[in-house]
Amino acid sequence: MRFRFGKNWKKYVQKRFSEERVEIAKNHMLNFLNVQDLRGKYFLDIGCGSGLHSLAAVRAGASRIVSFDFDQDSVDATSILKGLADDPEHWTIMRGSILDDDFLSKLERADVVYSWGVLHHTGSMWQAFSNTVPLMNDDGILYIALYEGLPVSGRPMSFWMEVKHNYNRTGWLGKKKIEVWFFWDCLLQKRWSNLPDILRQTREYKNVRGIGRGMDMYRDVVDWVGGWPMEYASAQEVQSFAREKLSLTLVNLKTGEANAEYLFQRSSS
Repeated sequence: MRFRFGKNWKKYVQKRFSEERVEIAKNHMLNFLNVQDLRGKYFLDIGCGSGLHSLAAVRAGASRIVSFDFDQDSVDATSILKGLADDPEHWTIMRGSILDDDFLSKLERADVVYSWGVLHHTGSMWQAFSNTVPLMNDDGILYIALYEGLPVSGRPMSFWMEVKHNYNRTGWLGKKKIEVWFFWDCLLQKRWSNLPDILRQTREYKNVRGIGRGMDMYRDVVDWVGGWPMEYASAQEVQSFAREKLSLTLVNLKTGEANAEYLFQRSSS
């Protein structure tokens, strides 16, 4: 049982993509990396999804971009964006898995290894995390985002795990019912009087600090209620694993949302 992430993000590309969203995504990424651009950098996007952040790396001046995803629909979505960007020769898109050792062995090590909200959906989060490190060059950095396990809409993660199970077990109508329930219960909080505020939030969502990243509220909701398999870990657990098992040093950290963002570099020997 696996959610079709690529189908969701392909619809995002077809219905919600804009250059404004690319600019927002680029700025979010560069701000967290604490750099002004990616000139001269090789950017590796693990689980590229919609392809938005790979395109953001193109716009940020990366000299080479390699994007891959397990889901063919995500590969297709990213290819659509590459075409809209006039098919840059220095951008390569592939289908592959972060859990496939043979595939990973063929990749060159990158300056910036990026994986936002992906590793916790592989079904083997810690192994996927471990597999990112050999993809970094000696001076490279690793930018990942992982579910922190904090309550969402006042409900513990165990509740949402059951929601995700139910979403993926049901048909089209059942999925729509769960999506409507989320908007009514979690966003509108069972009050029609909140509708104008939710409509405003929907319009502004792409630029909401920390979570917008150029994305779309409805597509993020579908990703949230449907995203399975899923794991999560506290920021302390992730940092301990990175330090003790992977010899990584934390450079930057942002918590407080469903996804915690981490920036790592190799520890000095």
